Amino acid sequence: MAEWLQKVRKGYGKKLASLHTWNGWIVVVLAFTGLILFQGLWRGILGEGRVVIRYIHIVVGIASLVPVVYYLLLAGKHWKQLRGKTAQRVNVIIVLALLVGWLLSGLLLWQFRAVGPLWSNNALVVHDLLTWVGLPYIIYHSVTRLKWLKEPHRRTVKTGRDGEGVTPHPASNPAAVMSRSSFIKTAIGAGIAITVGPSFLQWLGNQLSAGTDYDAAVATDANKLFPAPAPLPASMPPIGGGSKGSFRIYTVTPIPKFDNSTFSFKVDGLVNKKLQWNWEQFVALKREVQVSDFHCVTGWSVYNNTWEGIKLKDFLAMAGVQPGAKTVKFYSGDGVYTDALTLEQANMDDILVAVMHDGKPIPSDLGGPVRLVVPKMYTYKSVKWLNRIELIDGDHIGYWEQRGYSNDAWV
Repeated sequence: MAEWLQKVRKGYGKKLASLHTWNGWIVVVLAFTGLILFQGLWRGILGEGRVVIRYIHIVVGIASLVPVVYYLLLAGKHWKQLRGKTAQRVNVIIVLALLVGWLLSGLLLWQFRAVGPLWSNNALVVHDLLTWVGLPYIIYHSVTRLKWLKEPHRRTVKTGRDGEGVTPHPASNPAAVMSRSSFIKTAIGAGIAITVGPSFLQWLGNQLSAGTDYDAAVATDANKLFPAPAPLPASMPPIGGGSKGSFRIYTVTPIPKFDNSTFSFKVDGLVNKKLQWNWEQFVALKREVQVSDFHCVTGWSVYNNTWEGIKLKDFLAMAGVQPGAKTVKFYSGDGVYTDALTLEQANMDDILVAVMHDGKPIPSDLGGPVRLVVPKMYTYKSVKWLNRIELIDGDHIGYWEQRGYSNDAWV
């Protein structure tokens, strides 16, 4: 009987060990891919590779359901084994809560089109918060297990209440100061900790901010353009009441900067009259004010933005669209990014070529001096540093659409 119980315990222990191993690697992959997706720097470096990483993150995230279900099948026996061990029970609850929270919020982010911006925006906050709480906890949990390497009395086989031998901790080999697997785990943990630190501070700053600090952003704006646009009465104070939420800065290239000698804005292609302005001429164009929401495909939103600029359809009217024109193509001043709208889409009344946000010039970090604003679509269509509009007779696949994003960007 004793021999049979020992085999059962050994088999159960192997199952839990296997479960912990798989769960650990899932967390490592999710942490690594998630931090890459979070940090805008990697967008330009990875290009279409970022889309692959996003799918890996989604697939592995869905796969994280497997160890949760597997553990639930063993939970009854494990819970009994932890009777009287309050700290270990709390640990199990915390880990399960993290895994389930990550899974549910991740599913909402994955299905952002189905659930809408409000749900996906809240899911992103929860997903991020669980990450910044969960990763340090898991790293701490892993590092504290190294105590087994320092406490020889815990390496010996102890005797349970029923007199049966209890299997020692896997790291209890007295001959090893640190096993290869322990070294790898420690290295991975340290790497994640180094990466998490600055990312966490960046995320925390975004969450604590009531909105983008435009005074600071304008004061440090890399663009040096004069004269500055004078806000219309509807922009100062902003009729939207001030934007709600924080922008995240993403770019696929170094952020460009402009001055009066390097700025130009043109409308050309299949038009009756090609148009071009320098900054002094462009800033003198008649502008309008609109209030709209700003939704990023990655899940975050900024609400009640007061934009000031010129309607896209007014530029098309000034230039005169030739009968053969089918698509409106947009060029970014970074020299790399492009996107496009059909001619029908481009004539929507709320698409703006914006120069001001909440009564202040749009700083370089957020796509200024001029950016496109397409409120009804996700913002990879709202081209930053816009400096050229071209009418063409065919289709154009934009930068991110070439890299896996849907050409249908409707919110």
